[in-house]
Amino acid sequence: MTTEFDLLQQLRSIATDPAARGLLDDAAVLGDLVLTHDTIAEGVHYLPDDPPASVGWKLAAVNLSDIAAKGAVPAAALLSLTLRGDGEWEQAFLDGLAAACESYGLPLIGGDTIALPAGAPRVLGLTVVGRSDGRVPARSGGQPGDALWLAGTIGDSAAGLQLLGADPRSTGVLVDTYRRPVPLLAAGRALATGASAMMDVSDGLLLDCARLAGASGCGADLDLDALPLSSAFVAERGAGRAARLFAATGGDDYALLAALPAGLDPFTLSLPADARLTRIGTLAPGSGLALHDSGGAVPLPERLGHEHRTS
Repeated sequence: MTTEFDLLQQLRSIATDPAARGLLDDAAVLGDLVLTHDTIAEGVHYLPDDPPASVGWKLAAVNLSDIAAKGAVPAAALLSLTLRGDGEWEQAFLDGLAAACESYGLPLIGGDTIALPAGAPRVLGLTVVGRSDGRVPARSGGQPGDALWLAGTIGDSAAGLQLLGADPRSTGVLVDTYRRPVPLLAAGRALATGASAMMDVSDGLLLDCARLAGASGCGADLDLDALPLSSAFVAERGAGRAARLFAATGGDDYALLAALPAGLDPFTLSLPADARLTRIGTLAPGSGLALHDSGGAVPLPERLGHEHRTS
């Protein structure tokens, strides 16, 4: 079985330009440009029955979340579009993409289209270019003693996906969050001015925190009780240890995880008025991830998050 990690190891021997940042990040940095590319696949990142307009929105939002994690401003996008059937699905998809581009000031400047055989799953890609006028925090800049802060909440998207799995007609806040994530661009720009390291949370908080700590040559200690949960999530799943572990491993959150120097109060930064910012832990000497809550040490779950792998 080949994992995403295995392929990244091979790709690092090819992507040797400094702009690639050793492929330890979700974006490349070329001068003042920040570049990222995300692909979403039918049956993997969205459900075949999801409204196509929401899929178009999601493709833009997941890329913009990577731009947010680097403190950059959206500048341009290139679309990879696959065509299948009579084109009705694609037209609705493009309506959703256009809405996201308009909402976040993201000009579409080109791309490519190909036709798919009947029945083939759709695979859609977007490259987004951002522009930075200041620091572009990597994952690798954290230091032992840095405080770990999370902008946003976790668990809503995974809970929404589970609701749809039980009933494809499900609606509500959790389903909306799964289908139409919101990139935290303004919070990212504010946090980037002081962050030692930063990334977005897309594959699960525990897995992504382990990635940030590992890239920084540190360990991490997380307080499970501190993890920010929305009222909609708590109403659906509760707030106990099992619910928090579900939220911490579910993925598709698009929150921002930032390591800030211990002496820096993030509330002195120019955060947007509606930003939800929570301290969830600390980077520590050594390596590995440790969890605790009010009951003491919490064993790590077998699965920390979502990692792509071949069968």
